[in-house]
Formats: sequence, C-alpha cells, structure tokens
Amino acid sequence: MTAFAMLLLGSAPAPLAAQESSFSQVERGRYAVATGNCQGCHTIPGEVPFSGGRGLETPFGTIYAPNITFDEDTGLGLWSKDEFYRAMHEGIARDGSRLYPAFPYPHFTKMPRDEVDAVYDYLASLPRVRKEKPENDLPVPLNWRFALRFWNWMFFEPGEFQPDPTRSAEWNRGAYLVEGPAHCAGCHTEKNLAGADKEAQHLKGGNLENWAAPSIRGGTHGGLEKWSEDEIVEYLRGGRNAHTAAFSTMAEVIELSTQHFTEADLKAIAVYLKDLESDEREEPEEADASVLAAGEAIYLDNCNACHVSDGSGVPRFFAPLAGSGKVNDPDPTTVVRVILQGARSVPTKVHPSPLSMPAYDWKLTDEQIAAVATYVRASWGNRGSPVTADEVGELREALKE
Repeated sequence: MTAFAMLLLGSAPAPLAAQESSFSQVERGRYAVATGNCQGCHTIPGEVPFSGGRGLETPFGTIYAPNITFDEDTGLGLWSKDEFYRAMHEGIARDGSRLYPAFPYPHFTKMPRDEVDAVYDYLASLPRVRKEKPENDLPVPLNWRFALRFWNWMFFEPGEFQPDPTRSAEWNRGAYLVEGPAHCAGCHTEKNLAGADKEAQHLKGGNLENWAAPSIRGGTHGGLEKWSEDEIVEYLRGGRNAHTAAFSTMAEVIELSTQHFTEADLKAIAVYLKDLESDEREEPEEADASVLAAGEAIYLDNCNACHVSDGSGVPRFFAPLAGSGKVNDPDPTTVVRVILQGARSVPTKVHPSPLSMPAYDWKLTDEQIAAVATYVRASWGNRGSPVTADEVGELREALKE
C-alpha cells in the first residue's frame, strides 16, 4: 500500500516503536471494530459482547451470528491471521466453507490487511467465552453453502478500497468508511431477489426487518439533501439533530458504532454523503379529501401536543414531521410502525437521556392509523404517498410474529 493510500485510510505509517506496541495495535483494532459495528450483530443484548448467537432476520430465514471471541472450541481461538483475513476479504471460513453475505464481507473486503490484522489482535485481547451458536434456520437449498459460489460469482468482487486520486483525502476517507467497514448499504440499499444490493439503488433506501431505511444520499434529490454536513455529524455523534432522532436499528448503530468515531471521520462521512446526488422523485398520488380530514382530526387529538399543529415539533426533542425524511420516504413502513409501536431515541454520550413516543396500536384502528399517516405524509409540504388500511393491517400482523 502506498503512503498516500494509507493516509486516506487513516493508516499513516507509524514509528517502529508504535508498530511494535501491542497496546497501539489493539487500540487500532478496537476503533476498527467500532467502525464496523461488529458488536451489534455478534452480541445478544445483555450478554457478553462478541459471544454470538444473535439471530439476523433475512427474507430467506434466520442466520445466527457466530461467537467471535477467541474461545478455541466455539470461537476464533484456532484461527490464524491469514484465515481471518480470508474470511473478511473473501467470505471463506477457516474450514473452507462459504460465509453468508449477511456477514458483510462484500464491504469488509475493502479493508486493508493491516486494518484487518488489528481487528484480529483486538478480538484476541478480549475475554474468551465458550458459547455455541444455534443452527441457521434456512430452507433447502439455501442451507447448502456451496450454492454461495454462484452468488459470489454474480454479485461479489473482492478487493481493497482504492482511493480516487481526483478527490480529497477527506472525501476518500468518507467513501472508505461508508462503502467499507461501516457497510451503510447493508440497510440503506434495496436488495434484489438474491439478497444482493441493487447497484442502481445504492444508498437510496431499503427495507429491513419491517423498517424502511431512508435514502442517505445528501446531494440534490437525496434523502439528506436538506441536511448540512454539520447536521449529519451531529446525528451520527449524538443520535439526534434538528431534523430527527435515531431509533431501532439505527439507534443501535449510533450507540455501538458511530458515536465512537473521531470528529474527523464523522466529517469525512458527511462530506462523502453530501456529494451523492439522487433521482428526482415522481409526484405522489393525491390523497382523498375525506381521509385527510379524518387524519387531521386524529393528529390534533393525539400528536399535536408534541409535534405541533404545523408539524414543526420541537427540534432535538420531538422530531419535526414537516420535511422529515422518514415521513417523506416512498415506503411508509417506518411511519406506520412508529405509530403502531412507538419509538425510543438512543441514549448517547452527548444526549444520555432518551426520549420516547408512545404506541397507538391499542388505541387506533387500521383505518385511523392509515388516515393520520396519510395526513402527515401529505401536509406541510411533505410529498409522501397515501397509506391504506390494508398496509397497516399487514404490518400489524407481521409485528406479532
């Protein structure tokens, strides 16, 4: 790797004493693990970090994350650095079997070897936990790992991140983090029938575990078009900004990952995202006037106290609905789910006291939730399509499973 490339990846050559320092190497690995949010997938909440067993829901079934502590029988204790790098870079396990791309090796492949070695050294420094993971719950033939050869041939290209020499070091660092270890496309990109990213929909939004992840492209027509670089940094560091607050999967990402990033790395991510333009959206279908009238009445009775009659909310406390990316998302799933189940913002070092919204599934019918969601998505300059009672009912049932 050239010195220029190492600088862009945050890996400038260190003095020999620092290179030999196990503490320095472990600390570098700790930070790299945070950039990849490894704890989020490899830990059941409340259990020992990185001990595995957490089920990852996919459209094809449940895949259970393995133990990545260095227990010799159930973890990585017998893995060499070469074997670990092959898993991260090529998606191949120690025994030669193919790993499912729920493990985001299509993104981790962009990490340089010295960064992956640091991750290995950090994980090796952690307490070892003996814990077997459950068997994956996948139907035939998806439980035949050799079938992944075809998937890799179709959708995976291994290779470390290559900086764009026409761009700044800051832009390249942001591109590396977003496209590499942070694997933002895992949630924020629509998938095809094989579960691979649709390249034409890159970072334009996706659907995961009955949540709609919004577009995170920040240029013209992007989901973050109205966010400044500073507001992106504020959100990733503290879990909220003047536009919104994080909850559910993104809350966990911020809690375990992005709030621990350096200010320089958060700024680099913001610079990169703000450079990504998107497609102009089609005008949504016009909502029925009677539905809007019913939705307005429900809104004034149930939502007005926090979100205010004009949808402006109380920035950084009660999320504004006017102009909200979640509200305007073409997929209304998140809006409907929040009304059904409520939401809780993430506690962070910046904002240690989380805020909550109550659930309304016990109070409002499918028709009422559809009406108020339609009203919110069509008011105050918002451009969301109408929501039907059938959509609400389907999601209500899905959330019971």
